[in-house]
Amino acid sequence: MVAIEAYRNCCSLVKIPRQSRFTEEWKCRKQWVTEEGRPNFQKLLQEFAETPVPVANCNAKEYNANPKQVMPFKEFIHYWKEYIQNGHSSPKGCLYLKDWHMSRDFPEHNVYTTPVFFSSDWLNEYWDTLEVDDYRFVYMGPKGSWTPFHADVFRSYSWSANICGRKKWLLYPPGQEEFLRDTHGNLPYDVTSSELRDRGLFPNYEEACQPLEIIQEAGEIIFVPSGWHHQVYNLEDTISINHNWLNGCNIDIMWQFLQNELSSVQKEIDEWRNTMDSWHQHCQVIMKACSGIDYGEFASFLKIIADNRMALLNACSTGDSYDYPQHLSETLATLGPYHAAFDLQRVAHIIECLLCNEDYKRLDHSALTLQPEAMLQQIRDTIQSTRGQHLLYQE
Repeated sequence: MVAIEAYRNCCSLVKIPRQSRFTEEWKCRKQWVTEEGRPNFQKLLQEFAETPVPVANCNAKEYNANPKQVMPFKEFIHYWKEYIQNGHSSPKGCLYLKDWHMSRDFPEHNVYTTPVFFSSDWLNEYWDTLEVDDYRFVYMGPKGSWTPFHADVFRSYSWSANICGRKKWLLYPPGQEEFLRDTHGNLPYDVTSSELRDRGLFPNYEEACQPLEIIQEAGEIIFVPSGWHHQVYNLEDTISINHNWLNGCNIDIMWQFLQNELSSVQKEIDEWRNTMDSWHQHCQVIMKACSGIDYGEFASFLKIIADNRMALLNACSTGDSYDYPQHLSETLATLGPYHAAFDLQRVAHIIECLLCNEDYKRLDHSALTLQPEAMLQQIRDTIQSTRGQHLLYQE
């Protein structure tokens, strides 16, 4: 637990020091950027012209986000060039290419390398194993494009690297967002809006602290801790790479988030609790539709992370090689046996929490890939075995 607290305490150092050496060798910083430090539209079009990409309209509001459309990359670049020529203005609004799974669509490009500090990434390890999805994104937007107030998926960490351009970040520490809710309990769309000063709508606004404001330069990487709500502006024409990620140091925060999400769903449909035999199952379905995951998939997620680390430790103890996809082999080899054992201890802790959770107990366990009691025993046996082989220090 000391290691976890130390890791969380370093979150006050939100931005990696003002230098770009972590990104200066990335292919995207050399190929996607002109000598003047602007987006290299010609090179980008050569690589991605016909690719369909998700584009948001920053001038439109849909609930508490911007509506999106999918368009060919070349159409977005044509718009962007006209937007610049017209003094950063367009009758189409301010369009922002965001949440593009470029790495998943073009795995052979290898235009950047995840910094080692962020390499313990359970979230993308899980989705890579399933070969279904990922949480690695490219953002490209003109001066004036922005992202409304939010916290990251599953209350994950995130890191964001500016390939070119500059961003302004407004960040609120966990808990401060509660003072920003309106009388209906909703968070604001724009924390800079003058309507937040209306006490009739936002009665607790004045109790909130001032946001932490950070200017992120080209080449710099920002680390956003779990649960920090934020709003982001592109101060120039900007390209960035962003990852959401989880690991043993914030998995308990994700678990608490999932419990809160399920509790919210249960409150919303509580009036039908006694009229439906499958009410609890319906709550899980709604929860997954709203947040992207339910308790059953969370258990599968934990199993894959545990299986990978037990395979690594067992291979270390026998001297055998472990047969994983290259990206996973490199990640686990970088982390090593001590980190694998730490991860297993964290998974075991969350599995123990699951076993005590009434909503988890109500799931159909015959349909789950994780059998928690058996997995706990496997984890304990693996850790004990590797300690016996002196691969880990005895406590």
